[in-house]
Amino acid sequence: MLRTNPSLLRYIDGLYAGQSKSDHIMLKAYSAGELLLAQGSTASKVLVLKSGICKCFFTEENGKDYILEFMGEGEIFGEIEAIRNTSCLCNVAAVTTASVYQLSLPAFHTLLHDEPEFSKLVLGELAERLVNTSSRASFQQLYTVKHGLARLRDLQRRQNITLQKEDVAAYLGITLRSLNRLLKDDAPAD
Repeated sequence: MLRTNPSLLRYIDGLYAGQSKSDHIMLKAYSAGELLLAQGSTASKVLVLKSGICKCFFTEENGKDYILEFMGEGEIFGEIEAIRNTSCLCNVAAVTTASVYQLSLPAFHTLLHDEPEFSKLVLGELAERLVNTSSRASFQQLYTVKHGLARLRDLQRRQNITLQKEDVAAYLGITLRSLNRLLKDDAPAD
């Protein structure tokens, strides 16, 4: 529900602290609600989340959003697009205030080709995403939406965050109306 990658974050923290030129890895702050990557646009940087929470989501042709995942510290964005040289597959937006490392594309490619530890971390991240996507797909088939909502509420409590109803519905893959009905049915009786 909230993905983190502390190993990748430690690696990028070390690179950032040790660099002599600040144009290869920069640190940028984003406000809650601000878009980091836009679906269909050309990515000019690869991003690693230093702090905060972001959401990764598709906007479908009908204008509805579907949240793939909530991402925490150490998660990387734009690496698939950089590797494949394609436009952004999805949107990434800050849910909370976020601090993000921005790696230039040449720096990312150099690290990927010349640094086995970095390559291993990125490959591990991609494999983890594949496993998580498969697990989430099977979970959504096997369990009720009510169960998914309970897990999402637990995440909010543990992370001390409040998600907008629209985000909760988009993550569960249901309409806002269906979510409101579910919340009403789940509310304690007077």
